[in-house]
Amino acid sequence: MFRKPYRLGENFFKFVGQTSPSPLGIEIQRAEGVFIYSPDGRRFIDLVSGVSVSNVGHSNPEVVSAVCEQASRHMHLMVYGEIIQQPQVDHATLLSSQLPRNLDVVYYVNSGSEANEAAVKLAKRKTGRTEIISCINSYHGSTHGALSLMGSEVFKSSFRPLLPDIRHIRFNSFEDLSLITERTAAFIVEPVQGEGGVRIPESGYLEAVRRRCNETGTVLIFDEIQTGFGRCGKLFAAQRWNVVPDIITLAKALGGGMPLGAFAASSELMSLWQHNPVLGHITTFGGHPVSCAAALASLKILLRENWIDDAERKGQIYCKMIGRHPAVKEIRQAGLLLAVDLGSRDYAERVLPLLTEAGVMSDWFLFDENSFRIAPPLSITDEEIEYSAGLIIGALDRL
Repeated sequence: MFRKPYRLGENFFKFVGQTSPSPLGIEIQRAEGVFIYSPDGRRFIDLVSGVSVSNVGHSNPEVVSAVCEQASRHMHLMVYGEIIQQPQVDHATLLSSQLPRNLDVVYYVNSGSEANEAAVKLAKRKTGRTEIISCINSYHGSTHGALSLMGSEVFKSSFRPLLPDIRHIRFNSFEDLSLITERTAAFIVEPVQGEGGVRIPESGYLEAVRRRCNETGTVLIFDEIQTGFGRCGKLFAAQRWNVVPDIITLAKALGGGMPLGAFAASSELMSLWQHNPVLGHITTFGGHPVSCAAALASLKILLRENWIDDAERKGQIYCKMIGRHPAVKEIRQAGLLLAVDLGSRDYAERVLPLLTEAGVMSDWFLFDENSFRIAPPLSITDEEIEYSAGLIIGALDRL
């Protein structure tokens, strides 16, 4: 019987669900360090990192070894939280040692969306309140509850009704903090807004947020899913401003390239899952042992190397090299998370294909149509930064 030849690209578009009418559609054969390679020999320098996932670089040998070793021992065994598994325990022990003292218990889930869903549930359980406040242009995930928190109606209108009693305020508005009241269960906020286009908190803003939540008995949730694990020059972005939340949510770089989410809180808060009702949050694959083994290896690397301490200096190299280009109106930067603002949606849309053509993997922001993203693996060298900046300048010249 005659069979058609197998064509990966055709089958990708035919059988894999798409999220936009025009995906990149680049076939990838392998990835190593800061580079991604296609089967035809093309090389792309990765300035997206899977959206701040691959902080320790692609195919890091220590992470790959940890994954293979754990997979050879065992993979999934039982619904999360029922039996003792060494990768979970070892990672939670090390992670807790790096978090503020009141964030001493880690609960593992599958993704950032689930981490935020669970954090909001825990805040409601703690306070007995229903109102949740988030920020305009915030992104907290795409599941139903997390979508309700998203600060953009464009992505929500087709899926209403969503969660009730959700309010949005302006990020960096001290005035709007008065809207956090004694009926607010939680205020969930990104210490640095990611999809808003790398929006940095103004001096004193996060401190004012903390004070207001203390005054009203509101649970403060920091969404560090995109900013955590060194992306902004500290292990967690909030450490730049010395503000401690009641709950911190984590994912993306947490798993070292494997899917994993988590949230951390005090033992007192976490104990609320155990009664009224029992099994207050349950998850089958949360804390998968292979993902936790990868997370442990990745965290050890980040704590051993100087990449986090060097992220701010490396980010400044991009600012200095690219910021002088006449097409660039502004660069907003926290460590190795940068938004290059071209002041024009037309320019931003036109430059992305030019960057791909030049061998640069970049991306846009959900809520900032004028900018493109620079967020390479933290392992990137100065030489690789200068090389990629040169390619970006060449693409900007073609505008």
